[in-house]
Amino acid sequence: MANEIKIRVPATTANCGAGFDCLGIACTYYNLFTFEVTQEAEIKVQATGEGAEFFSPTATNLAIDSLLYVFKKYNLPAPLGISLKMHNNIPLSRGLGSSSSAIVAGVIAGNYFAKLNLDKEELLVLANDIEGHPDNVAPALLGGITLSYIQKERAYALQVEPKQAFKLVAIVPELKLATVKARAVLPEHVSMQDAIFNLSRAALFVLSIQSGELDKLEHALNDCLHQPYRQQLIPGMREVFTVAKENGAYGAVISGAGSTLMAFCPLDADCERIGESMQAVFKEKNINSVYHVFDVDMQGAVII
Repeated sequence: MANEIKIRVPATTANCGAGFDCLGIACTYYNLFTFEVTQEAEIKVQATGEGAEFFSPTATNLAIDSLLYVFKKYNLPAPLGISLKMHNNIPLSRGLGSSSSAIVAGVIAGNYFAKLNLDKEELLVLANDIEGHPDNVAPALLGGITLSYIQKERAYALQVEPKQAFKLVAIVPELKLATVKARAVLPEHVSMQDAIFNLSRAALFVLSIQSGELDKLEHALNDCLHQPYRQQLIPGMREVFTVAKENGAYGAVISGAGSTLMAFCPLDADCERIGESMQAVFKEKNINSVYHVFDVDMQGAVII
């Protein structure tokens, strides 16, 4: 039996404005994971790239925990030893799915080493069991644009086929924002008016993507359920949204729980100018930032 597997997992942007906890997109930006099962009774982790200093070389992490979860779920004896080499491009705690990439890589590796032959539907269930919500793990696993939902405690996802391509410009500030903190500012109850607003905008987002009427994204990206409350955690958020549109984007949103902000742009837009204009807002707030231009990744996680 082969004792090594190498997996590439894309970054993701979730919510997409109004699609709170259900819409997600895979981006052309990747983490790489190489797992090896060994006969040495120990865990070894070697990390390079973004946030490498935060990973202990002798402790388990989310990717290894996810691998072991698969064995535990199916009552199988865990590997004696595991070696993990990871190269991270996705920044930690920035709303680009770094934890989801580790979970997806782990369940794929667990499936491989346990010889379970699970399909992606079953892998999604496992990944959601670990993550607790499927909006990031679904696009990370499946690729493309996904609509995910929970039915009787089981996660499902559908891919939304884009009729017309578009670009994504991510502005990533030097501002870590833990998901638990971003969720803590949300209200326990929302008005019927706000609920109806988000229902219509989330549906409009999907139909805009499917029909190719991307100009409707100007309205579809608006949200009342989470962004108004989270803007206090991201200085300059509204200004960034404004300059992105002024420079040619359809609109911009918080990526996941933040702090990354994501602009949706036409193919012929000057994405460099949009990124620089967003970056300038953070500079005025004395916050360093970098921007990236992404396409939609249509493959999702792959074994390479």
